[in-house]
Amino acid sequence: MRLVSFSVTNFRSITDAHKIPIGDSTVLLGRNNEGKSNVLRALGIAMRALSTHASEDAFFYRDAREGHSYSWRRDFPISLQTRTSGLESIFRLEFELSSTEIEEFREKVKNNLNGNLPIEVKFGKTNRPEINVRKQGPGGPALSAKSAKVAKYIAEHIQFIYIPAVRTEDEALSVVQEMLSLELAQLERNDQYAAALQKIADLQQPILDKVSISIQKSLTQFLPGIKGVKVRVPSSARKVALRSQCQVEIDDGSMTLLEYKGDGVKSLAALGLLKDKEAFAGASVVAIEEPESHLHPGAMHSLREVLDSLTANNQVVLTTHCPLFVDRASVGRNILIDRSKAKPARDIASIRSLLGVRASDNLVNASHVLVVEGDEDLIALSSILPAMSTIIAKALKQYHLVIEPIGGAGNLSYKLSLLSNALCVSHVLLDNDESGKKAYAKALDERTLRVADTTFITCRGMAQSEMEDTFDLPAYEKEVLAEFGVDLNDSAFRGNAKWSDRIRACFEKQGKPWNDAMKVQVKAVVAQSVAKRPADALNSHKRSAIDALVSALERKLGTKGETSQ
Repeated sequence: MRLVSFSVTNFRSITDAHKIPIGDSTVLLGRNNEGKSNVLRALGIAMRALSTHASEDAFFYRDAREGHSYSWRRDFPISLQTRTSGLESIFRLEFELSSTEIEEFREKVKNNLNGNLPIEVKFGKTNRPEINVRKQGPGGPALSAKSAKVAKYIAEHIQFIYIPAVRTEDEALSVVQEMLSLELAQLERNDQYAAALQKIADLQQPILDKVSISIQKSLTQFLPGIKGVKVRVPSSARKVALRSQCQVEIDDGSMTLLEYKGDGVKSLAALGLLKDKEAFAGASVVAIEEPESHLHPGAMHSLREVLDSLTANNQVVLTTHCPLFVDRASVGRNILIDRSKAKPARDIASIRSLLGVRASDNLVNASHVLVVEGDEDLIALSSILPAMSTIIAKALKQYHLVIEPIGGAGNLSYKLSLLSNALCVSHVLLDNDESGKKAYAKALDERTLRVADTTFITCRGMAQSEMEDTFDLPAYEKEVLAEFGVDLNDSAFRGNAKWSDRIRACFEKQGKPWNDAMKVQVKAVVAQSVAKRPADALNSHKRSAIDALVSALERKLGTKGETSQ
Protein backbone atom coordinates (compact mmCIF):
# COMPACT_ATOMS: atom_id res chain seq x y z
CA MET A 1 0.00 0.00 0.00
CA ARG A 2 1.17 3.50 -0.83
CA LEU A 3 -0.07 6.98 -0.09
CA VAL A 4 -0.42 8.69 -3.48
CA SER A 5 -2.00 12.04 -2.61
CA PHE A 6 -3.04 14.23 0.31
CA SER A 7 -5.41 17.19 0.53
CA VAL A 8 -5.95 19.73 3.32
CA THR A 9 -8.85 22.13 3.80
CA ASN A 10 -9.05 24.66 6.65
CA PHE A 11 -6.22 23.61 8.92
CA ARG A 12 -4.32 26.42 10.62
CA SER A 13 -2.87 28.66 7.90
CA ILE A 14 -3.72 26.23 5.07
CA THR A 15 -7.12 26.94 3.54
CA ASP A 16 -6.74 24.80 0.44
CA ALA A 17 -4.02 22.35 -0.51
CA HIS A 18 -5.64 20.10 -3.09
CA LYS A 19 -4.30 16.66 -3.98
CA ILE A 20 -0.63 17.09 -3.10
CA PRO A 21 1.14 14.21 -4.89
CA ILE A 22 3.11 11.94 -2.56
CA GLY A 23 5.89 9.89 -4.16
CA ASP A 24 8.93 8.08 -2.83
CA SER A 25 10.24 11.49 -1.83
CA THR A 26 8.23 14.71 -1.48
CA VAL A 27 9.74 18.07 -0.52
CA LEU A 28 7.62 20.89 0.93
CA LEU A 29 9.16 24.30 0.25
CA GLY A 30 8.14 27.79 1.27
CA ARG A 31 9.10 30.96 3.05
CA ASN A 32 8.86 31.31 6.81
CA ASN A 33 5.32 31.23 8.22
CA GLU A 34 3.76 30.11 4.93
CA GLY A 35 2.57 26.78 6.35
CA LYS A 36 5.09 24.06 5.39
CA SER A 37 5.05 22.61 8.89
CA ASN A 38 1.25 22.86 9.02
CA VAL A 39 0.91 20.64 5.96
CA LEU A 40 3.23 18.11 7.58
CA ARG A 41 1.30 18.27 10.87
CA ALA A 42 -2.00 17.89 9.02
CA LEU A 43 -0.67 14.72 7.40
CA GLY A 44 0.44 13.49 10.81
CA ILE A 45 -2.95 14.14 12.42
CA ALA A 46 -4.81 12.37 9.60
CA MET A 47 -2.48 9.35 9.55
CA ARG A 48 -2.56 8.99 13.34
CA ALA A 49 -6.35 9.28 13.39
CA LEU A 50 -6.49 6.36 10.93
CA SER A 51 -3.86 4.28 12.71
CA THR A 52 -5.73 4.34 16.04
CA HIS A 53 -8.50 2.23 14.48
CA ALA A 54 -6.17 -0.77 14.72
CA SER A 55 -5.68 -0.26 18.47
CA GLU A 56 -7.63 -2.01 21.18
CA ASP A 57 -8.12 1.39 22.84
CA ALA A 58 -8.98 3.32 19.70
CA PHE A 59 -10.69 6.11 21.57
CA PHE A 60 -7.33 7.16 23.04
CA TYR A 61 -6.35 8.73 19.73
CA ARG A 62 -4.80 11.91 21.12
CA ASP A 63 -1.05 12.44 21.27
CA ALA A 64 0.21 14.46 24.20
CA ARG A 65 2.77 16.31 22.10
CA GLU A 66 1.65 19.67 20.74
CA GLY A 67 0.66 19.49 17.12
CA HIS A 68 0.12 15.73 17.05
CA SER A 69 -3.51 15.80 18.15
CA TYR A 70 -6.33 17.95 16.84
CA SER A 71 -7.71 20.90 18.77
CA TRP A 72 -10.46 22.82 16.97
CA ARG A 73 -9.81 26.10 18.77
CA ARG A 74 -6.14 25.96 17.87
CA ASP A 75 -6.21 24.24 14.48
CA PHE A 76 -9.30 25.50 12.67
CA PRO A 77 -8.47 28.89 11.06
CA ILE A 78 -9.33 31.59 13.61
CA SER A 79 -10.64 33.91 10.90
CA LEU A 80 -13.30 31.33 9.97
CA GLN A 81 -14.43 30.29 13.45
CA THR A 82 -17.31 32.80 13.59
CA ARG A 83 -19.11 31.51 10.50
CA THR A 84 -22.18 29.31 10.83
CA SER A 85 -21.27 26.42 8.51
CA GLY A 86 -18.23 24.65 7.13
CA LEU A 87 -16.62 24.48 10.56
CA GLU A 88 -14.52 21.36 9.96
CA SER A 89 -10.92 20.73 9.09
CA ILE A 90 -10.90 18.17 6.30
CA PHE A 91 -8.03 15.87 5.33
CA ARG A 92 -8.25 13.56 2.32
CA LEU A 93 -5.80 10.73 1.73
CA GLU A 94 -5.71 8.52 -1.33
CA PHE A 95 -4.06 5.11 -1.02
CA GLU A 96 -3.00 2.75 -3.79
CA LEU A 97 -3.24 -0.98 -3.10
CA SER A 98 -1.19 -3.74 -4.68
CA SER A 99 -2.90 -6.66 -6.42
CA THR A 100 -2.33 -8.82 -3.32
CA GLU A 101 -3.85 -6.16 -1.08
CA ILE A 102 -6.85 -5.79 -3.40
CA GLU A 103 -7.59 -9.50 -2.91
CA GLU A 104 -7.07 -9.22 0.84
CA PHE A 105 -9.37 -6.17 0.94
CA ARG A 106 -12.07 -8.11 -0.92
CA GLU A 107 -11.88 -10.94 1.62
CA LYS A 108 -11.93 -8.73 4.72
CA VAL A 109 -14.29 -5.93 3.65
CA LYS A 110 -16.39 -7.91 1.16
CA ASN A 111 -16.14 -5.24 -1.54
CA ASN A 112 -14.33 -5.00 -4.84
CA LEU A 113 -11.74 -2.29 -5.38
CA ASN A 114 -9.96 -1.08 -8.51
CA GLY A 115 -6.75 -0.29 -6.63
CA ASN A 116 -7.31 3.26 -5.32
CA LEU A 117 -8.91 3.97 -1.96
CA PRO A 118 -9.75 7.61 -1.05
CA ILE A 119 -10.36 8.34 2.64
CA GLU A 120 -11.67 11.51 4.26
CA VAL A 121 -10.79 12.40 7.86
CA LYS A 122 -12.88 15.26 9.24
CA PHE A 123 -12.52 17.08 12.57
CA GLY A 124 -15.06 19.49 14.05
CA LYS A 125 -15.57 21.18 17.40
CA THR A 126 -15.67 17.85 19.26
CA ASN A 127 -12.04 17.19 18.27
CA ARG A 128 -12.97 13.64 17.38
CA PRO A 129 -12.26 12.22 13.90
CA GLU A 130 -15.03 11.29 11.50
CA ILE A 131 -13.66 8.87 8.90
CA ASN A 132 -15.41 8.17 5.60
CA VAL A 133 -14.65 6.46 2.30
CA ARG A 134 -14.94 8.93 -0.60
CA LYS A 135 -15.09 6.39 -3.41
CA GLN A 136 -17.02 7.53 -6.50
CA GLY A 137 -18.85 5.20 -8.90
CA PRO A 138 -21.04 2.09 -8.53
CA GLY A 139 -19.29 0.67 -5.47
CA GLY A 140 -19.02 4.00 -3.65
CA PRO A 141 -22.18 3.88 -1.49
CA ALA A 142 -21.50 0.30 -0.38
CA LEU A 143 -17.97 1.20 0.70
CA SER A 144 -19.15 4.34 2.47
CA ALA A 145 -21.50 2.21 4.54
CA LYS A 146 -18.46 0.20 5.68
CA SER A 147 -16.25 3.21 6.50
CA ALA A 148 -15.33 1.92 9.95
CA LYS A 149 -14.27 -1.48 8.59
CA VAL A 150 -12.34 0.13 5.71
CA ALA A 151 -10.61 2.54 8.08
CA LYS A 152 -9.58 -0.35 10.30
CA TYR A 153 -8.14 -2.21 7.30
CA ILE A 154 -6.09 0.83 6.34
CA ALA A 155 -5.02 1.37 9.95
CA GLU A 156 -3.52 -2.13 10.02
CA HIS A 157 -1.54 -1.38 6.85
CA ILE A 158 -0.02 2.03 7.55
CA GLN A 159 2.88 3.23 9.63
CA PHE A 160 3.56 6.92 10.23
CA ILE A 161 6.70 8.41 11.77
CA TYR A 162 7.07 12.12 12.43
CA ILE A 163 10.40 13.78 13.20
CA PRO A 164 9.98 17.47 14.06
CA ALA A 165 12.63 20.15 13.73
CA VAL A 166 13.87 19.21 17.19
CA ARG A 167 13.42 22.31 19.36
CA THR A 168 13.34 20.98 22.92
CA GLU A 169 15.00 18.18 24.84
CA ASP A 170 11.66 16.45 25.54
CA GLU A 171 10.66 16.56 21.87
CA ALA A 172 14.05 15.18 20.81
CA LEU A 173 13.90 12.28 23.24
CA SER A 174 10.28 11.46 22.37
CA VAL A 175 11.27 11.06 18.71
CA VAL A 176 14.07 8.64 19.57
CA GLN A 177 11.79 6.82 22.00
CA GLU A 178 9.17 6.40 19.27
CA MET A 179 11.76 4.91 16.92
CA LEU A 180 12.91 2.44 19.58
CA SER A 181 9.32 1.56 20.41
CA LEU A 182 8.64 0.67 16.78
CA GLU A 183 11.67 -1.60 16.69
CA LEU A 184 10.73 -3.36 19.94
CA ALA A 185 7.13 -3.74 18.77
CA GLN A 186 8.35 -6.39 16.33
CA LEU A 187 8.74 -8.72 19.32
CA GLU A 188 4.98 -8.70 19.83
CA ARG A 189 4.66 -11.06 16.86
CA ASN A 190 6.93 -13.56 18.61
CA ASP A 191 5.14 -16.48 20.31
CA GLN A 192 7.60 -16.65 23.22
CA TYR A 193 7.25 -12.93 23.85
CA ALA A 194 3.44 -13.18 23.72
CA ALA A 195 3.60 -16.02 26.24
CA ALA A 196 5.80 -13.90 28.51
CA LEU A 197 3.32 -11.03 28.31
CA GLN A 198 0.51 -13.40 29.25
CA LYS A 199 2.59 -14.64 32.20
CA ILE A 200 2.99 -11.05 33.38
CA ALA A 201 -0.76 -10.51 33.01
CA ASP A 202 -1.46 -13.68 35.00
CA LEU A 203 0.89 -12.54 37.80
CA GLN A 204 -0.68 -9.10 37.88
CA GLN A 205 -4.29 -10.31 37.91
CA PRO A 206 -4.51 -11.41 41.58
CA ILE A 207 -3.20 -8.01 42.66
CA LEU A 208 -5.65 -6.19 40.37
CA ASP A 209 -8.51 -8.36 41.72
CA LYS A 210 -7.46 -7.54 45.29
CA VAL A 211 -7.38 -3.80 44.53
CA SER A 212 -10.79 -4.08 42.81
CA ILE A 213 -12.33 -5.66 45.92
CA SER A 214 -10.74 -3.07 48.18
CA ILE A 215 -12.12 -0.19 46.12
CA GLN A 216 -15.57 -1.80 45.98
CA LYS A 217 -15.69 -2.21 49.78
CA SER A 218 -14.77 1.44 50.30
CA LEU A 219 -17.32 2.69 47.77
CA THR A 220 -20.25 0.56 48.92
CA GLN A 221 -20.09 2.22 52.33
CA PHE A 222 -21.20 5.44 50.66
CA LEU A 223 -22.88 4.08 47.51
CA PRO A 224 -24.66 0.81 48.40
CA GLY A 225 -25.99 0.43 44.87
CA ILE A 226 -22.53 -0.37 43.42
CA LYS A 227 -22.43 -4.01 42.33
CA GLY A 228 -18.82 -4.33 41.28
CA VAL A 229 -15.49 -2.66 40.53
CA LYS A 230 -12.88 -3.96 38.12
CA VAL A 231 -9.31 -2.65 37.85
CA ARG A 232 -7.51 -3.79 34.73
CA VAL A 233 -4.39 -3.10 32.68
CA PRO A 234 -5.31 -3.16 28.96
CA SER A 235 -3.07 -5.53 27.07
CA SER A 236 -2.12 -2.71 24.70
CA ALA A 237 -0.97 -0.57 27.63
CA ARG A 238 1.13 -3.44 28.95
CA LYS A 239 2.81 -3.83 25.57
CA VAL A 240 3.49 -0.11 25.28
CA ALA A 241 4.91 0.07 28.80
CA LEU A 242 7.49 -2.60 28.02
CA ARG A 243 8.82 -0.72 25.01
CA SER A 244 8.54 2.91 26.07
CA GLN A 245 11.18 3.35 28.76
CA CYS A 246 14.45 2.91 26.86
CA GLN A 247 17.63 4.84 27.50
CA VAL A 248 20.26 5.56 24.85
CA GLU A 249 23.87 6.04 25.90
CA ILE A 250 26.56 7.31 23.53
CA ASP A 251 30.27 6.73 24.05
CA ASP A 252 32.33 9.50 22.45
CA GLY A 253 35.14 9.15 24.93
CA SER A 254 32.79 9.29 27.87
CA MET A 255 29.54 7.32 28.12
CA THR A 256 26.73 9.90 28.17
CA LEU A 257 22.95 9.69 27.97
CA LEU A 258 21.56 10.91 24.66
CA GLU A 259 19.42 13.47 26.49
CA TYR A 260 22.61 15.35 27.41
CA LYS A 261 23.88 15.52 23.84
CA GLY A 262 23.28 18.39 21.41
CA ASP A 263 20.15 18.71 19.29
CA GLY A 264 22.05 17.78 16.14
CA VAL A 265 23.15 14.46 17.66
CA LYS A 266 19.58 13.74 18.81
CA SER A 267 18.23 14.38 15.32
CA LEU A 268 20.85 12.14 13.73
CA ALA A 269 20.14 9.39 16.28
CA ALA A 270 16.48 9.33 15.24
CA LEU A 271 17.38 9.29 11.55
CA GLY A 272 19.94 6.57 12.15
CA LEU A 273 17.28 4.35 13.72
CA LEU A 274 15.01 5.06 10.77
CA LYS A 275 17.69 4.13 8.26
CA ASP A 276 18.06 0.59 9.60
CA LYS A 277 14.50 -0.14 10.65
CA GLU A 278 12.81 -3.24 9.28
CA ALA A 279 10.72 -2.73 6.14
CA PHE A 280 7.00 -2.36 6.85
CA ALA A 281 4.53 -4.38 4.78
CA GLY A 282 2.25 -1.47 3.95
CA ALA A 283 2.34 2.30 3.62
CA SER A 284 5.28 3.52 5.70
CA VAL A 285 5.38 7.32 5.64
CA VAL A 286 8.23 9.22 7.29
CA ALA A 287 7.62 12.94 7.80
CA ILE A 288 10.69 15.03 8.64
CA GLU A 289 10.53 18.70 9.50
CA GLU A 290 13.60 20.75 8.49
CA PRO A 291 16.20 17.95 8.54
CA GLU A 292 18.95 20.56 8.31
CA SER A 293 18.10 22.01 11.74
CA HIS A 294 20.97 22.04 14.27
CA LEU A 295 23.39 20.37 11.84
CA HIS A 296 26.87 21.50 10.92
CA PRO A 297 27.07 22.19 7.15
CA GLY A 298 29.55 19.35 6.81
CA ALA A 299 26.94 16.84 8.00
CA MET A 300 24.25 17.85 5.52
CA HIS A 301 25.59 15.89 2.55
CA SER A 302 25.77 12.72 4.66
CA LEU A 303 22.22 13.40 5.81
CA ARG A 304 21.10 13.72 2.18
CA GLU A 305 22.43 10.21 1.52
CA VAL A 306 20.58 8.87 4.58
CA LEU A 307 17.31 10.44 3.38
CA ASP A 308 17.82 8.99 -0.10
CA SER A 309 18.37 5.53 1.39
CA LEU A 310 15.13 5.79 3.38
CA THR A 311 13.08 5.89 0.17
CA ALA A 312 13.92 2.24 -0.49
CA ASN A 313 11.36 1.12 2.12
CA ASN A 314 9.51 4.32 3.02
CA GLN A 315 7.80 7.33 1.52
CA VAL A 316 9.65 10.39 2.79
CA VAL A 317 7.93 13.77 3.13
CA LEU A 318 10.03 16.65 4.41
CA THR A 319 9.97 20.40 4.84
CA THR A 320 13.10 22.44 4.28
CA HIS A 321 14.61 25.85 3.66
CA CYS A 322 17.83 24.29 2.37
CA PRO A 323 18.31 24.05 -1.43
CA LEU A 324 20.44 20.94 -0.91
CA PHE A 325 17.30 18.89 -0.21
CA VAL A 326 15.40 20.11 -3.27
CA ASP A 327 14.59 17.26 -5.65
CA ARG A 328 16.17 18.55 -8.86
CA ALA A 329 15.75 15.32 -10.80
CA SER A 330 11.94 15.33 -10.42
CA VAL A 331 10.88 18.94 -10.10
CA GLY A 332 7.20 18.07 -9.58
CA ARG A 333 8.03 16.32 -6.31
CA ASN A 334 8.78 19.73 -4.81
CA ILE A 335 5.58 21.21 -3.36
CA LEU A 336 5.50 25.01 -3.10
CA ILE A 337 3.62 26.37 -0.07
CA ASP A 338 2.66 29.97 -0.77
CA ARG A 339 -0.23 32.20 0.32
CA SER A 340 -2.03 29.44 2.23
CA LYS A 341 -2.05 27.09 -0.78
CA ALA A 342 0.13 24.20 -1.93
CA LYS A 343 0.96 23.10 -5.47
CA PRO A 344 3.72 21.12 -7.24
CA ALA A 345 6.58 23.16 -8.68
CA ARG A 346 6.56 23.51 -12.47
CA ASP A 347 10.24 24.30 -12.88
CA ILE A 348 13.47 25.00 -10.99
CA ALA A 349 13.01 28.76 -11.54
CA SER A 350 9.83 28.78 -9.42
CA ILE A 351 11.69 26.97 -6.63
CA ARG A 352 14.57 29.44 -6.72
CA SER A 353 12.14 32.34 -6.67
CA LEU A 354 10.29 31.01 -3.64
CA LEU A 355 13.48 30.26 -1.70
CA GLY A 356 15.16 33.50 -2.76
CA VAL A 357 18.08 31.60 -4.27
CA ARG A 358 20.05 33.03 -7.18
CA ALA A 359 21.16 30.44 -9.73
CA SER A 360 24.82 30.79 -8.74
CA ASP A 361 23.91 30.18 -5.09
CA ASN A 362 23.22 26.54 -5.91
CA LEU A 363 26.97 26.01 -5.92
CA VAL A 364 27.01 26.49 -2.16
CA ASN A 365 25.18 23.17 -1.84
CA ALA A 366 27.89 21.20 -3.66
CA SER A 367 30.90 19.80 -1.85
CA HIS A 368 32.94 19.64 -5.09
CA VAL A 369 32.93 21.86 -8.16
CA LEU A 370 34.52 21.23 -11.53
CA VAL A 371 35.22 24.64 -13.05
CA VAL A 372 35.18 24.73 -16.86
CA GLU A 373 35.51 27.60 -19.30
CA GLY A 374 32.23 27.53 -21.25
CA ASP A 375 28.69 26.22 -21.45
CA GLU A 376 29.74 23.85 -24.24
CA ASP A 377 32.21 22.17 -21.86
CA LEU A 378 29.38 21.72 -19.34
CA ILE A 379 27.09 20.09 -21.92
CA ALA A 380 29.72 17.65 -23.17
CA LEU A 381 31.26 16.71 -19.81
CA SER A 382 27.88 16.20 -18.15
CA SER A 383 27.50 13.14 -20.40
CA ILE A 384 31.10 12.06 -20.90
CA LEU A 385 32.24 11.98 -17.26
CA PRO A 386 29.38 9.81 -15.93
CA ALA A 387 30.03 7.37 -18.77
CA MET A 388 33.66 7.12 -17.70
CA SER A 389 33.27 6.81 -13.93
CA THR A 390 30.64 5.40 -11.58
CA ILE A 391 32.06 7.55 -8.76
CA ILE A 392 31.59 10.74 -10.75
CA ALA A 393 28.17 9.62 -12.02
CA LYS A 394 26.95 9.17 -8.44
CA ALA A 395 28.43 12.48 -7.30
CA LEU A 396 26.75 14.37 -10.14
CA LYS A 397 23.41 12.66 -9.53
CA GLN A 398 23.50 13.48 -5.82
CA TYR A 399 24.76 17.03 -6.47
CA HIS A 400 27.95 16.43 -4.51
CA LEU A 401 29.74 17.48 -7.70
CA VAL A 402 28.63 20.40 -9.86
CA ILE A 403 30.16 21.40 -13.21
CA GLU A 404 30.31 25.19 -13.30
CA PRO A 405 31.07 27.16 -16.50
CA ILE A 406 32.66 30.57 -15.92
CA GLY A 407 32.12 32.23 -19.30
CA GLY A 408 35.77 32.31 -20.32
CA ALA A 409 39.15 31.76 -18.66
CA GLY A 410 39.41 35.43 -17.76
CA ASN A 411 36.81 34.97 -15.00
CA LEU A 412 38.74 32.19 -13.26
CA SER A 413 40.21 34.08 -10.28
CA TYR A 414 36.91 35.74 -9.36
CA LYS A 415 35.00 32.46 -9.51
CA LEU A 416 37.61 30.62 -7.44
CA SER A 417 37.42 33.24 -4.71
CA LEU A 418 33.63 32.79 -4.51
CA LEU A 419 33.96 29.02 -4.33
CA SER A 420 36.61 29.30 -1.62
CA ASN A 421 34.26 31.41 0.50
CA ALA A 422 31.55 28.79 -0.05
CA LEU A 423 33.88 26.04 1.29
CA CYS A 424 33.70 24.09 -1.98
CA VAL A 425 36.49 21.79 -3.14
CA SER A 426 37.34 22.97 -6.66
CA HIS A 427 39.11 21.46 -9.63
CA VAL A 428 39.80 23.51 -12.74
CA LEU A 429 39.82 22.30 -16.36
CA LEU A 430 41.43 24.77 -18.76
CA ASP A 431 42.14 24.88 -22.47
CA ASN A 432 45.85 24.58 -23.17
CA ASP A 433 46.02 27.88 -24.99
CA GLU A 434 47.17 31.43 -24.35
CA SER A 435 44.06 32.57 -22.45
CA GLY A 436 43.99 29.42 -20.32
CA LYS A 437 47.64 29.73 -19.34
CA LYS A 438 47.25 33.43 -18.55
CA ALA A 439 44.24 32.79 -16.29
CA TYR A 440 46.09 29.97 -14.54
CA ALA A 441 49.14 32.16 -13.86
CA LYS A 442 46.97 34.91 -12.38
CA ALA A 443 45.08 32.53 -10.11
CA LEU A 444 48.32 30.91 -9.00
CA ASP A 445 49.81 34.32 -8.18
CA GLU A 446 46.71 35.25 -6.17
CA ARG A 447 46.87 31.92 -4.29
CA THR A 448 43.34 30.95 -5.33
CA LEU A 449 44.54 27.88 -7.26
CA ARG A 450 47.03 25.06 -6.76
CA VAL A 451 48.80 22.95 -9.36
CA ALA A 452 47.13 19.85 -7.86
CA ASP A 453 43.72 21.38 -8.56
CA THR A 454 44.35 22.06 -12.25
CA THR A 455 44.11 20.00 -15.43
CA PHE A 456 45.06 21.46 -18.81
CA ILE A 457 43.59 19.91 -21.95
CA THR A 458 46.82 18.84 -23.57
CA CYS A 459 46.89 16.70 -26.73
CA ARG A 460 49.88 14.81 -28.01
CA GLY A 461 51.76 16.62 -30.77
CA MET A 462 49.84 19.94 -30.32
CA ALA A 463 51.34 23.14 -28.93
CA GLN A 464 47.84 24.47 -28.10
CA SER A 465 44.62 22.50 -27.64
CA GLU A 466 41.10 22.81 -26.29
CA MET A 467 38.16 20.61 -25.32
CA GLU A 468 36.98 19.97 -28.88
CA ASP A 469 40.42 18.61 -29.80
CA THR A 470 39.74 15.58 -27.59
CA PHE A 471 36.55 14.67 -29.49
CA ASP A 472 36.50 12.06 -32.24
CA LEU A 473 35.46 13.65 -35.56
CA PRO A 474 32.80 11.00 -36.39
CA ALA A 475 30.99 11.98 -33.17
CA TYR A 476 29.91 15.33 -34.60
CA GLU A 477 30.85 15.73 -38.31
CA LYS A 478 27.38 14.82 -39.63
CA GLU A 479 25.66 17.38 -37.39
CA VAL A 480 28.06 20.15 -38.48
CA LEU A 481 27.45 19.30 -42.13
CA ALA A 482 23.67 19.29 -41.62
CA GLU A 483 23.57 22.53 -39.61
CA PHE A 484 26.18 24.64 -41.43
CA GLY A 485 26.85 22.87 -44.75
CA VAL A 486 30.53 22.48 -43.91
CA ASP A 487 32.33 19.21 -44.65
CA LEU A 488 35.02 18.66 -42.02
CA ASN A 489 36.68 15.92 -44.10
CA ASP A 490 38.73 18.68 -45.66
CA SER A 491 42.47 19.22 -45.73
CA ALA A 492 41.93 22.60 -44.04
CA PHE A 493 40.71 20.81 -40.92
CA ARG A 494 43.79 18.64 -40.63
CA GLY A 495 47.04 19.48 -38.90
CA ASN A 496 48.23 20.27 -35.36
CA ALA A 497 46.67 23.70 -34.86
CA LYS A 498 44.05 23.93 -32.10
CA TRP A 499 40.47 23.06 -33.02
CA SER A 500 39.15 26.66 -33.22
CA ASP A 501 41.84 27.61 -35.73
CA ARG A 502 41.21 24.52 -37.84
CA ILE A 503 37.42 24.89 -37.87
CA ARG A 504 37.77 28.55 -38.86
CA ALA A 505 40.07 27.62 -41.75
CA CYS A 506 37.58 24.99 -42.92
CA PHE A 507 34.62 27.42 -42.82
CA GLU A 508 36.53 30.13 -44.68
CA LYS A 509 37.80 27.71 -47.34
CA GLN A 510 34.23 26.53 -48.03
CA GLY A 511 32.91 30.07 -48.30
CA LYS A 512 31.09 30.24 -44.95
CA PRO A 513 31.01 33.26 -42.63
CA TRP A 514 33.16 33.11 -39.50
CA ASN A 515 33.26 35.26 -36.37
CA ASP A 516 33.04 34.81 -32.61
CA ALA A 517 29.26 34.32 -32.69
CA MET A 518 29.60 31.61 -35.34
CA LYS A 519 32.26 29.87 -33.27
CA VAL A 520 29.88 29.75 -30.30
CA GLN A 521 27.14 28.23 -32.47
CA VAL A 522 29.42 25.56 -33.90
CA LYS A 523 30.79 24.66 -30.46
CA ALA A 524 27.22 24.27 -29.16
CA VAL A 525 26.30 21.88 -32.01
CA VAL A 526 29.46 19.85 -31.40
CA ALA A 527 28.84 19.66 -27.63
CA GLN A 528 25.25 18.52 -28.10
CA SER A 529 26.33 15.91 -30.61
CA VAL A 530 29.00 14.29 -28.44
CA ALA A 531 26.64 14.40 -25.44
CA LYS A 532 24.31 12.04 -27.34
CA ARG A 533 27.04 9.41 -27.73
CA PRO A 534 29.43 9.89 -24.79
CA ALA A 535 30.90 6.39 -24.97
CA ASP A 536 32.28 7.11 -28.47
CA ALA A 537 33.00 10.82 -28.03
CA LEU A 538 36.71 10.83 -27.23
CA ASN A 539 39.59 10.37 -29.65
CA SER A 540 41.73 7.48 -28.46
CA HIS A 541 44.97 9.40 -29.20
CA LYS A 542 43.94 12.71 -27.64
CA ARG A 543 41.93 11.75 -24.55
CA SER A 544 44.75 11.52 -21.99
CA ALA A 545 43.89 14.83 -20.32
CA ILE A 546 40.26 13.78 -19.83
CA ASP A 547 41.42 10.45 -18.37
CA ALA A 548 43.66 12.39 -15.98
CA LEU A 549 40.74 14.64 -15.04
CA VAL A 550 38.61 11.59 -14.16
CA SER A 551 41.35 10.20 -11.92
CA ALA A 552 41.79 13.56 -10.16
CA LEU A 553 38.07 13.94 -9.51
CA GLU A 554 37.76 10.37 -8.21
CA ARG A 555 40.59 10.98 -5.74
CA LYS A 556 38.85 14.09 -4.44
CA LEU A 557 35.43 12.49 -4.28
CA GLY A 558 36.64 9.44 -2.36
CA THR A 559 37.43 5.80 -3.01
CA LYS A 560 38.44 5.16 -6.60
CA GLY A 561 35.75 3.25 -8.48
CA GLU A 562 35.49 1.39 -11.71
CA THR A 563 36.05 3.34 -14.91
CA SER A 564 35.07 2.40 -18.42
CA GLN A 565 37.31 3.09 -21.34
